[in-house]
Amino acid sequence: MTKRIFSGAQPTGNVHLGNYLGALRNWVALQHEYESFFCIVNLHAITVPQDPKLLAAKTRDLARIYIAVGIDPNVSTIFIQSDVPEHAELTWVLNCVVRISELERMTQYKDKARRQQQEVNAGLLDYPVLMAADILLYQTDLVPVGHDQKQHLELTRDLAIRFNRDFGETFRIPDAYIPKVGAKIQSLSDPLKKMSKSDEDPNSRIMLMDDADTIRRKFKRAVTDSGTEIRFDETRPGIYNLLEIYHLITGKNQSETEAHFAGKGYGHLKAEVADVTIDFLDPIQRHVREISDEELDRILSHGRERASGIARATLRNVFDRIGITGVAIR
Repeated sequence: MTKRIFSGAQPTGNVHLGNYLGALRNWVALQHEYESFFCIVNLHAITVPQDPKLLAAKTRDLARIYIAVGIDPNVSTIFIQSDVPEHAELTWVLNCVVRISELERMTQYKDKARRQQQEVNAGLLDYPVLMAADILLYQTDLVPVGHDQKQHLELTRDLAIRFNRDFGETFRIPDAYIPKVGAKIQSLSDPLKKMSKSDEDPNSRIMLMDDADTIRRKFKRAVTDSGTEIRFDETRPGIYNLLEIYHLITGKNQSETEAHFAGKGYGHLKAEVADVTIDFLDPIQRHVREISDEELDRILSHGRERASGIARATLRNVFDRIGITGVAIR
């Protein structure tokens, strides 16, 4: 039996190169090995204030990017989280299983609560429970996650194990898939930090839809160090990050990459990384623009139907287990 994977991204901000090299690229490869569900998690996005029209537009933009980078709607299920109400319904059930103390221990919650202070809402605390519902609804075997999401996945596993113990076998227990290479692309302006769409410095990241001039300018300003040798050395994070981007985009291994830049300067390195990035992103950008609203509606409608069928069956089983029954249950 083919195993199933589930993953998703928030439609807040634009997708950057780190998102692609660290996550989307792996999704494209994994879809041919597993039954794949890729979600635009717009319910997660509203834990912080959003402009409604902008959120709706970015939700569709992200779906286009999923398709343009190579997620095949004929192979994978692409859908919008809010189109499947079972996500919110299962979240409530799991809220009655999770402990407040478990949620308060989440590192991401503590970090975000510290930054937002008076603006902390219950949704921010509850974020990992919605994530657990996302995963468990589809009887997921494998979840591609970054290192910063491992704690959330552990909570998902704990909730599934606890529910199965208390109410009978209901959920599969998911495992993490963490890629060995390319899981963490660093900021161009501060290579000690992960490339992030929430960084206040727009020069810190390459957006997938950046034009050629913008990409060249951002790489030209990328932080390096005072040395001269171009090689993979993790004690020199700026150079290491640029080389990592180059070798992931071109497919050249570390030895080939170092040999290619032997005797060349930092300026040449930055210019060439910019050039290969521009060439790499051009077909993705063209594909994004070619996807019509009609085609996107068709893909998302098909994805909703496919996801809803599985989610509905899982939730019906959950309700049966906990004693909630009736003709209104879908």
